[in-house]
Amino acid sequence: MPDSDQQLEIEAPEELLADMPLPSDAKTFFLGGIFVFLMLTAAYVASEIVLPMIFAVMLNLLMQPALRALERLRAPRALGALLLILVVIATIVGLGAAVSGPAETWIAKLPEGIPRILERLRFLDAPINTLRTFLAAANSFGAAGPQRSSAGPLDGGAILSSVFAGTRSLASGLFTTVIFLYFLLVSGDSFLRRLVEVLPRFASKRQAVDISQQIGHDISAYLLTITLMNALVGAATALVMWWTGVGDPVLWGTVAFILNYVPIIGPAAAILIFLFAGSLTITSTWQALLPAALYGAIHVIEGETVTPMLLARRFTLNPVLVVFSFVFWFWLWGVPGAILSAPILATTKIVCDRIRPLAALGHILAS
Repeated sequence: MPDSDQQLEIEAPEELLADMPLPSDAKTFFLGGIFVFLMLTAAYVASEIVLPMIFAVMLNLLMQPALRALERLRAPRALGALLLILVVIATIVGLGAAVSGPAETWIAKLPEGIPRILERLRFLDAPINTLRTFLAAANSFGAAGPQRSSAGPLDGGAILSSVFAGTRSLASGLFTTVIFLYFLLVSGDSFLRRLVEVLPRFASKRQAVDISQQIGHDISAYLLTITLMNALVGAATALVMWWTGVGDPVLWGTVAFILNYVPIIGPAAAILIFLFAGSLTITSTWQALLPAALYGAIHVIEGETVTPMLLARRFTLNPVLVVFSFVFWFWLWGVPGAILSAPILATTKIVCDRIRPLAALGHILAS
């Protein structure tokens, strides 16, 4: 007769399956796959409209705590929404004006600074030449095959085209995002009230209200936490750049703040940028590595310790799926998709955790 420990080991999976029921009908998976495919196709075709809407929804959830604070101060909702949007626009314009001058100065330094950096990296000539020889041999090995007539997905020109196309799309949709955001802030819970009114039973009405409020609260908390942590990373990076003598702390703090929204690739790009900046301004080779090394330490402390502790286990995401989400949304929408990849994945997990038929999917998305 099995003891209590063995009995718990046998019953635990059954309890887990009871909490996360899986559809028994194969048609459910088939119809769900068709729905997701059609939704993603529509998101790709109508990206000029969908992207501003998603940015507006994310900003709306991010601004909800501030808007509720203004309402507690007896401010009208329309006035509070307008005030918050003006504050965001003023912040963006102010940061743009503050970093534009230093950015132009650093860009002007590149022509004369790159040869100096290459001279410092002379010790890497041997491995680079070995890699170049290997690539040349690989190219000659495939020379007899069909030649490509167009750029591949990993070519530099194709990547740059995707980056600039995504940036132009984000800039052109800024006005649409502001309009969507204002009416989302003003409308509040009116859409939810209309949905609750058409539900037939009181239990369904109560469940819809509880789920929607919990989802909104969790997503808002997630976005607010990530934004505050990115701001702290930007401030710490600015102090590092000032302390190491690189200069222009506002510029580098802004760069760190923005790139920290992009998972994995963003911090890696920031390390390379700070490595070049240190090499351009610091004479000693090893001291030139200090800004990038200190930023890497800041990112490890924030990304591996502080942020997971604040978000707790329910907000942690599977790192493999984070990378997959980044690659997929960057392919679909370019730079805006890369920025939205982590919030979209976290939002999907939060929604799935709160809706019982989707709990199994939420369990898969967890770390």
